[in-house]
Amino acid sequence: MEPTGNAGTAADALRKQHVIDPEICIRCNTCEETCPVDSVTHDDNNYVVDADKCNFCLDCISPCPTGAIDNWRVVNAAYSLDDQFGWSELPAQPEVRAGAPDEAADDEAGRLIAEAHRGAGGRSIAPASAAEPRINLYNRQRPAIATVTGTFRLTAPDADNDVRHVILDFGDTAFPVLEGQSIGIVAPGADGSGAPHRVRLYSVASPRDGEKPNANNLALTVKREPNGVCSNYICDLKKGDRVQVTGPFGATFLMPNDPSANILMICTGTGSAPFRAFTERRRRVMRDAPGRMMLFFGARRPEELPYFGPLQKVPEGLLRKHFAYSRVPGQPKVYVQDLMRQKADEVGILLRHPQTHVYLCGLRGMENGVDDALAAIYGNGGAEWAALRAHMRADGRYHLETY
Repeated sequence: MEPTGNAGTAADALRKQHVIDPEICIRCNTCEETCPVDSVTHDDNNYVVDADKCNFCLDCISPCPTGAIDNWRVVNAAYSLDDQFGWSELPAQPEVRAGAPDEAADDEAGRLIAEAHRGAGGRSIAPASAAEPRINLYNRQRPAIATVTGTFRLTAPDADNDVRHVILDFGDTAFPVLEGQSIGIVAPGADGSGAPHRVRLYSVASPRDGEKPNANNLALTVKREPNGVCSNYICDLKKGDRVQVTGPFGATFLMPNDPSANILMICTGTGSAPFRAFTERRRRVMRDAPGRMMLFFGARRPEELPYFGPLQKVPEGLLRKHFAYSRVPGQPKVYVQDLMRQKADEVGILLRHPQTHVYLCGLRGMENGVDDALAAIYGNGGAEWAALRAHMRADGRYHLETY
């Protein structure tokens, strides 16, 4: 397919165009919500990028759970929105030339194409020691079928939030996942317009070898939302029910395999799921690892904190745990960033260590408070922390996954 848009009409004007892979995209709307210049839009078929608006800020890259957003083409004339709305797959890189057919022009075209094939690189990359993830093995048209083998309530019966631990067994179907990856769940039925319900993503809460060692299963941590179609579907599942699963997704929010890596984890609510996987992985295969693990975990009350009971049994030598509660009657509100400031000496030592990895997972509203706390802990001004954060991100040591 050749570009038909009118952008970049000069025959000798090469441009790199941001495009979205329709075969991988799960239509979660994260990219459109994230884009600061409204260059991402969608119809009933595809999510697309307006080449005339996109400024290559890359804000949409890191939040995308599947990597569908991290695709690029070098073109003489941009693909129009109508082109992209009609795609069922990404077009191949077209033949392009930069100006006159001389060696320098061909070199420039080749450089741009190579850069496009590498993708934007995102604002986050996987830790250097992380295992190679498998992604997009199953999709809506060809899902994996898992059987529910366990479902347990994680929060107290009188807690306001109903959070479930759900175990899915894949039987003879290969479904490899790494700590930090997500899977998609397909709720049966259709929405009010008659369209199938959208796939919803959930972080895997178990290590790569399953809920128990060498089991072909995994666990999810799911909070029942009052009007959540998929969350209610999952929370109501019974043992023996069969579930359609897509994925796995995620290639950067991964656990380092290096036992000397320090892992600083900050989360709220069900954002604890990947960190349960991290902790269990290290407990099983790297119990005596020299690297330190530290967790800051926020909830309204102890009764509403997922995995509160089991976390008490994790030795402090394996995981340093700090719990922040914001709605305990008669007590001041405490958030994760408040506890981080209280533990500034410990956190500061970790931030200054070249083998420390920082992971933030949970509600998007926590981002600014945590970032301000890290800036205060690391130095007297935000500029020093901003520089370190950029360095850590480029080094695969800073990861953010909020919703």
